[in-house]
Amino acid sequence: MLNKHLGFGLSLVAIALFFPGIIMPMFNLQMDMAVAISGASIESQLVNKELSILTTVQELWQDERMLVAALIFLFSVVIPLSKFSILVVVYFSKNPSLQRTLSNLVATVGKWSMADVFVVAVFLAVLSTDHTQNAQQHNLSFLGMRIGFEISTQTMSNVGLGFYYFVSYCVLSLLGSQLMLGATERALPKTGITSAS
Repeated sequence: MLNKHLGFGLSLVAIALFFPGIIMPMFNLQMDMAVAISGASIESQLVNKELSILTTVQELWQDERMLVAALIFLFSVVIPLSKFSILVVVYFSKNPSLQRTLSNLVATVGKWSMADVFVVAVFLAVLSTDHTQNAQQHNLSFLGMRIGFEISTQTMSNVGLGFYYFVSYCVLSLLGSQLMLGATERALPKTGITSAS
């Protein structure tokens, strides 16, 4: 019974971490461009944005990438909230049949909730662009004069607080639901159904 309470407590902590995890920036992406002509240089910032899971979904939706936006929203928001809601019912329910049915449902949903780990992996892939620098040398001919110039771009990305909150949510949610469902399953009376041979 202790594992059931401990698992539910971990699930509560996980859901408390979930909300800042989807609202706070997962990462900051910055891209700068510099043009250098005979010693003088001009710098410009091309991109500077902080993206959370929700702002990513919003931007994808506005860019008419509805399928990707819907999948990220489903796996990162809807399924975790649904899973937690079902765990609450399992925890407070006194009906063994309902507990068993919902425990099986959470086990099924739990397989899909691994997709939120996939979302974190996607963000990590984006973060692999950290401090990427590219420089290209060009020559321009104008009225018989040749001018050499260099265009360089630098892309930097940094992990935001939302990333740590969301990863913590993923780990604690998985651990909490496993502890709670395992303890609930052991506490439920056996069904007594035997297979005919």
